[in-house]
Amino acid sequence: MSQEVTVTGMILSAGSVGDYDMRIVILTKERGRISSFARGAKRLNNPFGAICQPFTFGEFILYEGRTAYNLKNAKVMNYFSRLKQDLELIYYGSYFCEFASYLTRENSDELHILKLLYQTMRILEKGTIPLVLVRSIYEIKLLAFYGYGMESFRCIRCGSKENLNYFNSRAGGALCSRCAQSEKSLLLGESTLYTIQYIISSPVEKLFTFTVSSQVMRQLKEICSDFIHEYIDYKFKSLDFLDIKY
Repeated sequence: MSQEVTVTGMILSAGSVGDYDMRIVILTKERGRISSFARGAKRLNNPFGAICQPFTFGEFILYEGRTAYNLKNAKVMNYFSRLKQDLELIYYGSYFCEFASYLTRENSDELHILKLLYQTMRILEKGTIPLVLVRSIYEIKLLAFYGYGMESFRCIRCGSKENLNYFNSRAGGALCSRCAQSEKSLLLGESTLYTIQYIISSPVEKLFTFTVSSQVMRQLKEICSDFIHEYIDYKFKSLDFLDIKY
């Protein structure tokens, strides 16, 4: 027997099932990442057609069956319509959703990741900080939530808090000048180190309140690229559109 449940979340992806139905993946506050069928969503004038789009945020009323969820209704709080009018922003948003989908699971507490994704989409629409910085902030914080935080407050080898002048993705974070002599590492600017520390330690609400120099952005991008390549064994399809290689 079906049970009705209400969840708050964002649609990460949507795909066709047969001629008329759709399957949506929702990152929810209450039940983590779940999938739901939207019956008849592709039929002409069906209200689910507008709802079942990536980036849609709101309350979703579902029937919970024995093996699947089925969408009954939804109260949309944000379509992120302005974001969907810019092709580059769509590519970025798709990557952020795909990354979140890869890391999250059903019946897990994914509230922090949902908040991060929502705030990231908001800043994409606002356009107040460079997209490269938005992406780096999102990647660093998302990996930290997942348990792959970059060690940036002490040397990953000896524990020293002084002279953290290098970064080594394979080691997992910052290295002091002495430990870095024995392995190939990236020379780390002081401002870049501080930026990583700020991202790691700040709440989601304060993440997108700053900007940095172009040099720091380049270093963040390189660090994130190496770090993801080291710890995430997955090729994100959305990156093909962004021409980014990890």
